[in-house]
Amino acid sequence: MGELFYLNALWVMVATILVILMQGGFILLEAGSTRMKNAGHIAGKTIFTFGIASLVFWAVGYGFIYGQGNLFIGFSDFFYGDFTSVVDGLPGSIDFMFQLAFAGIALTIAFGGFAERAKLSVYILFAIFFSAFVYPVVAHWIWGDGWLAGLEKQDFAGSTVVHLTGAMAALAATILLKPRIGKYNKDGTANDMHGHNQVYTALGVLLLWVGWFGFNAGSTLGVDEGFFGFVALNTNLAAAAGAIAALSTAWMLSGKADVPTVLNGALAGLVAITASCAFVEPWAAVLIGLIAGVIVYYSMKFFDKAKIDDPIFALSVHGVAGVWGTLSTGFFATPELAAMNGGLPGLLYGGGLTQLGVQTLGVVSAGLYAFLTSVILLLVIRAVVGSLRVTEEEELLGLDLSEHGSYGYPEMVQPAANAQFGVHEPVVKI
Repeated sequence: MGELFYLNALWVMVATILVILMQGGFILLEAGSTRMKNAGHIAGKTIFTFGIASLVFWAVGYGFIYGQGNLFIGFSDFFYGDFTSVVDGLPGSIDFMFQLAFAGIALTIAFGGFAERAKLSVYILFAIFFSAFVYPVVAHWIWGDGWLAGLEKQDFAGSTVVHLTGAMAALAATILLKPRIGKYNKDGTANDMHGHNQVYTALGVLLLWVGWFGFNAGSTLGVDEGFFGFVALNTNLAAAAGAIAALSTAWMLSGKADVPTVLNGALAGLVAITASCAFVEPWAAVLIGLIAGVIVYYSMKFFDKAKIDDPIFALSVHGVAGVWGTLSTGFFATPELAAMNGGLPGLLYGGGLTQLGVQTLGVVSAGLYAFLTSVILLLVIRAVVGSLRVTEEEELLGLDLSEHGSYGYPEMVQPAANAQFGVHEPVVKI
């Protein structure tokens, strides 16, 4: 093996670690965006569900994506353990770890729709099913030998495969679980249920922003000619534009520079550029991010009015921005970059409607599959465990205590059980 082989392997391993560290960003983002009484639960479930996703992906997920099979699914390479293979110019084990990190992120996005009301047992069962039957099928279609790959659909790092797939599963859960107690009034108006720590949320977004360089730039799968730097440049520009666009939109329309909207704008820019980061020029990356930042604001308002309770805005950030990002390559892909990375140039570069049509087909088919399969799986889980949702009493008490028997902030929240023994501690209303 030559020096370039080992440099490529080292770069992708570093990118893998960055993507796995994005789980830490999601912990802070989700915990900060929800109420204090559920913070410990959110942090803990992120870790153990990534553990479940890792084992399931090792057993069957990787094989369903990259194994030899048909246009719908792969059927080999289960229980991956070959230390001699070379895949995409990399040691097979490193390629496996990189793909596993993506699967874990998709699952974490899906769980955004479960927040603050789903049973712990539901998280566990859905983690198994999603990692085996939802994410791998979509990934096989686009990144394996599936039918959308045959049409040369452009999705460099996963606006469709990771983000839209996760968001459609979150939508299924949000609809079946129904809104949190107190979210909507009898007249249909929505109440703001603010997260308990904007500093955590902002720090989580920063961690995700940094981790995204592993996500997008790492998907170059090597260091040849330094192309990963160009991808990183586009990624950063889109995130910056998304944050500024969301800030401007919120400020102009509401009179306030709402912090959660700004943070979601940055994430929307990152999600949108994920498909197109290797296909577009920097000016287009800025435009893609700007549009993502605007549409995420309106999307958040739309879901609120539609009484779809999305506590961490997974549907807007990962779903709507994921759709826009996927379609954007159909407009802005340049002939040179399309030739390098697959597919055809976009509409604005004389490519006509062909690539835009493929991108649209990918969005519709992958989105429908992820949503419908998730609905079916959740209905099966409901039949097995009795209910997807904790009881009203448990929801009001908080999932930290009702599902785990302890608080994420034990010094700040008095456990109800202590009152039985005459223990008096400071109480914070939650």
